[in-house]
Amino acid sequence: MNLDSSCKASDGFDWKNGCWINEKAQKPDAEIIISGDWAPIRAFDEIIENAPESIYGNVLNVLRGSNLRITNLECTLFGDTPVWKSGAVFKGRPEHIKGLTSVPFEIVTLANNHVFDYGVDSFEKSLELLDKNSIRFLGAGMSANEAQAPLILNLKGIRIGIINFSEGEDLTSAIDGPGVFGWDIDKVARLTGEIRGKVDIIIVICHCGVEYIAFPPPYVTDAFKRIADAGANLIIGHHPHVPQGIEIYKGIPLCYSLGNFVFYQETDLLHRKMGYLVKAGLSRNGVSGISVIPYEIGGTSLALLEGERLSMFFDNLQRISAPLSDDISIRDAWNGFLRYYGTDGFKNEIDTLMKKLADEPKKGAAMFRNRIATMQHNQHWIDAMTRIIEGKIDESPDWAYELTTKWMTEKR
Repeated sequence: MNLDSSCKASDGFDWKNGCWINEKAQKPDAEIIISGDWAPIRAFDEIIENAPESIYGNVLNVLRGSNLRITNLECTLFGDTPVWKSGAVFKGRPEHIKGLTSVPFEIVTLANNHVFDYGVDSFEKSLELLDKNSIRFLGAGMSANEAQAPLILNLKGIRIGIINFSEGEDLTSAIDGPGVFGWDIDKVARLTGEIRGKVDIIIVICHCGVEYIAFPPPYVTDAFKRIADAGANLIIGHHPHVPQGIEIYKGIPLCYSLGNFVFYQETDLLHRKMGYLVKAGLSRNGVSGISVIPYEIGGTSLALLEGERLSMFFDNLQRISAPLSDDISIRDAWNGFLRYYGTDGFKNEIDTLMKKLADEPKKGAAMFRNRIATMQHNQHWIDAMTRIIEGKIDESPDWAYELTTKWMTEKR
């Protein structure tokens, strides 16, 4: 594995070099790279169509230096009419497939909150395009069985099983028809156990959590640890659009959010312009180690972090990772976000929803429905309202509030 020779072999993570080595596993026979959200939108639209390789900047050589590449396709590649949903809608075009094939990405995950933004027909056409270009996919399908099916493959003699699920926002979980593999931790844990004896490595990739905050909510950390206990070897998260921390739990790397990847946001907020790849070395008896590869998202391409900026990234990553191994600290971190949000934040959100419901009833109803139906929203609301009732909404350790504020407001 291409880990720096100075990477410490330890049960913990080497924050100076951004890596971890599993002393209990053999030396790796193969390497894979997993990245976060990919969507050919906004400033990246024309670049990916006309010069697809250039969007990756000097990250491209890193991607090509692995045996297998996985990214999260955060949109459909067809469609004319968007659905009514809570948040923004994203759509690429068929020409944007070159942004995936030029690397190439061999696998895309589809369990996310945008793959059905333009309805079922556009989703089905996207599947056909992926298949035509020999890109394998998982996490969504035309039935629950398709959406929930693990992807099993052989890489240099290593049998790998991949499971992909998400929170199923906007009621997109597959039940009686098309949809994503939604938030069903019992099902994910059961599937993990079922394939445990059939593969050497199990990788679980989840699209979940609250956007833009420094720490995963308690329901996410609980879920990741349950899945690890069921037999997963590596668990990867994305969706918050900012980097979140890493925990080595019983010798299993849990990476809670990789941040944005090829995903452009019109903002000067620092942490929404940062992300990291996870390179994992694999052997027949487990994950040999992981290496974190941070980058910055510019106006025309990605760029690897170097020198002082790289050191600063790892320092920040260590700070937001520190609470993750302790249940009390995880709850304290969550309370830091609730303190930042505050009573005024809750009131302003309700005012926005009521105005939207009056001005654009379908959009307002979709937004309200998602607040009730989706874990990231209902857990946020329930906990915020409870702390308001108890008179504790403004209470949290200062470190939790300060790191939340930093993640939400720090500029480039």
